[in-house]
Amino acid sequence: MGASRGPRLSGMQKQVLALYRGFLRAACSKSPEDRHRIESFVSAEFRRNSKLVDRKNFLYIEYLLRRGKKQLEQINSAATLGLSSLNLRFCENRKP
Repeated sequence: MGASRGPRLSGMQKQVLALYRGFLRAACSKSPEDRHRIESFVSAEFRRNSKLVDRKNFLYIEYLLRRGKKQLEQINSAATLGLSSLNLRFCENRKP
């Protein structure tokens, strides 16, 4: 019998890991400076989402996967140099 490689991954977990590997592969085709920026950005985004998103929120995870696939398509384009992100934060006024 073969050695166990750890717990079995769900289909969605496999999709997330495949997307992450896809970003790392795409970064290899860019210049060293852009490659480092892309790898840092992707790593930070995946870590941030792993901490903020509930593992059972499948709809939101599927949304993030779709968004990530679109970003991966863009970065695979020869004209694309890097990635950026727009973070919107809404402040709640406690006083009406």
